[in-house]
Amino acid sequence: MLPARLTALPEYAFPRLHALLSEIPPGKPVIDLSIGSPKHKPPSFIAETLAHHADGYREYPPNDGTESFRTAARNWATWRYQLPEHWLEREGAVLPLNGTREGMFMSIMATTPEQKNGEQPVILMPNPFYQCYAAAALAAGAEPVYLSATQDTGFLPSLDQPEELLRRTATFFLCSPSNPQGAVASEAYWRQLLELAERYDFMVFADECYSEIYRHQPPAGVLHAASATSTNLNRVMAFHSLSKRSNLAGLRVGFVAGGPKPVAALKRLKSYGGAPVPTPSLYAAEAAWGDEDHVEENRKLYKQKFDISDRLLREIFTSDTPYTSPEAGFFLWLPVGDGEAVAASLWRDEGVKALPGAYFARVDADGVDPGKEFLRIALVDTPERVEEALTRVAAHISALR
Repeated sequence: MLPARLTALPEYAFPRLHALLSEIPPGKPVIDLSIGSPKHKPPSFIAETLAHHADGYREYPPNDGTESFRTAARNWATWRYQLPEHWLEREGAVLPLNGTREGMFMSIMATTPEQKNGEQPVILMPNPFYQCYAAAALAAGAEPVYLSATQDTGFLPSLDQPEELLRRTATFFLCSPSNPQGAVASEAYWRQLLELAERYDFMVFADECYSEIYRHQPPAGVLHAASATSTNLNRVMAFHSLSKRSNLAGLRVGFVAGGPKPVAALKRLKSYGGAPVPTPSLYAAEAAWGDEDHVEENRKLYKQKFDISDRLLREIFTSDTPYTSPEAGFFLWLPVGDGEAVAASLWRDEGVKALPGAYFARVDADGVDPGKEFLRIALVDTPERVEEALTRVAAHISALR
């Protein structure tokens, strides 16, 4: 018999998509825009760095990584978020991760108390959400509470929540830039969230894996807001990844920066049930965090694809179902009426694979599924392939209206 905490897990998006499409033949040559797996080239120096340090594969790597990696991560975060010099060294800690999914899941396990103010703890998260958040909450014995992030709330969860809920809250997950909507939390939003965390004694987990793919201004981040407001950094864990920033999803290296107490708790748990990052990968990641040229080129490619999207899709939507051009990240969040039905017909007629928005969401307290009417499209392929796919998408949606 499987434990209830496992059977209560949200069904994962990609098996659901496979079940939806498996009996439907694609109508045209396939273009898969369902998975956020980057197809741009990784930096050229990565292979050379891995080869140079290949002897490191014969040894068990240190659980907290190398000092040079931690220094590179601190230096990048300090530069990127305009932190006071040496602030992260004085106030916080950095730990390498085998990708941020591992880090976020295990951090919830390491930091969630059995009770909060005498009741079952709550993990707040945006709705739609990255399914790791809910799985971690359930595994830790907490109640996941889904805060709908819709056009009315700027595609970010409202911070105006009942006091009885905030008193039970152990952690608030926020993804900014958001997956799937591409919304960005402002400095003011981060500050308000941190003020709530101080008032109601909960943690803020900032999933900032899309922070380096933006169109205009670098997105604000939780670390800057924490340093500017003198927030106790032990309330904060910021998760960063090379997967999107550097097209290194297969390297599986990220890091968490936050207060020394939660980072130490995560490190302790990882020593029992986690896997340290291989030393050659740490050196490759160190080189990637130290180079911004390839990141700028990556951003240019995504900007080109967002411009293609604006040109092809903006005019086919109406004021009732508006097209929202994302601020950052690499997803489109398209209001199509019935996301699952359109995903099936788009595959059948056009050979384009996209994800129904309902696969990322849960019905909220008002009985509404904020993802049901949407389709998520990942702009991860080449500009030419994306233009071909979006031309088909535009024609298909126009024909349905």
